[in-house]
Amino acid sequence: MGYRVAIVGATGNVGREMLNILEELEFPVDEIHAIASRKSKGVEVSFGDKTVKCQDIEQFDFSKVDIVLMSAGGAVSKEWSEKIGKAGPIVIDNSSAFRKDADVPLIVPEVNPDAIKDATKKNIIANPNCSTIQLVTALKPLHDAAKIKRVVVSTYQSVSGAGKEGMDELWNQTKAIYGLGDATPKKFPKQIAFNVIPYIGSFLEDGSTDEEKKMSDETHKMLDPDIQVTVTCVRVPVFVGHSEAVNVQFDRPIEPDEARAILREAPGVLVIDKQEHDGYITPVDAASEHAVYVSRIRKDPTVENGLNLWVVSDNLRKGAALNAVQIAQLLDETGVIKSSSGYRSITV
Repeated sequence: MGYRVAIVGATGNVGREMLNILEELEFPVDEIHAIASRKSKGVEVSFGDKTVKCQDIEQFDFSKVDIVLMSAGGAVSKEWSEKIGKAGPIVIDNSSAFRKDADVPLIVPEVNPDAIKDATKKNIIANPNCSTIQLVTALKPLHDAAKIKRVVVSTYQSVSGAGKEGMDELWNQTKAIYGLGDATPKKFPKQIAFNVIPYIGSFLEDGSTDEEKKMSDETHKMLDPDIQVTVTCVRVPVFVGHSEAVNVQFDRPIEPDEARAILREAPGVLVIDKQEHDGYITPVDAASEHAVYVSRIRKDPTVENGLNLWVVSDNLRKGAALNAVQIAQLLDETGVIKSSSGYRSITV
């Protein structure tokens, strides 16, 4: 017997990726339900060789499923996740709605799998921010070897992080600029085609943005509250794949070769790091892949015990859908939920 799974937000970029990855990982699904808003009722989505029609969230009986993968935005999650959890299934929520909740575990399976023990407190598990997932996946093995004191992160985040509207805006603006058409920004505050925007989310009183604060808060919750974290988040004209320039200061010296050796043994991480033309990873290389890639590992001579890293991952996959399905796998592996069926775990 497998699981009865519902995808809320099944018509979105991440929802569709969730359906794809459930199939790729051969997660034991007995029933699959695509859930969306009333306006998307009847829209068809693919699951393997099957076609599934979306059902209205207002009419769906969540008590008849085991797992709900939620990717419909924070407002929908705030309205529905707790109600769904009380109906019985465990909700794996891709929004920021419950990430700070002390009774809701925030999980990257390669980083803090033990947090799964708290899954039944509210029957909700939070999927971290896409940029945080790849950051902590790379930092965790290094932190285990040499305690991290401070991290400085600059992100280069693709437009798919803003959903289909963000991808459409980059595509339409690029065509408009080449064709002398209308490139007026709609989704983003400034032109994104042939430009970069040092602003994601909304401004806070201290001048940072809530996207930057999410990365700091989530790193503290999952990895170590004592690490000093400072972040600048930037939107770039890339369709899929987030990149990060990461400066790390440790409590002891750690050589680049030692860091490479540690990361090569780390789950979920692939090191591509040679001082040659093709010896590093870009977002185009990482698109549709499962791994968190680390390149450009080198010493920072300006601070004591400092290293620089370049970290890249597909934000729709490891940054969202893949991590959510891996959490579902973790629920099964730890016996929080049970199935007699088997599946293949993803290894990179």
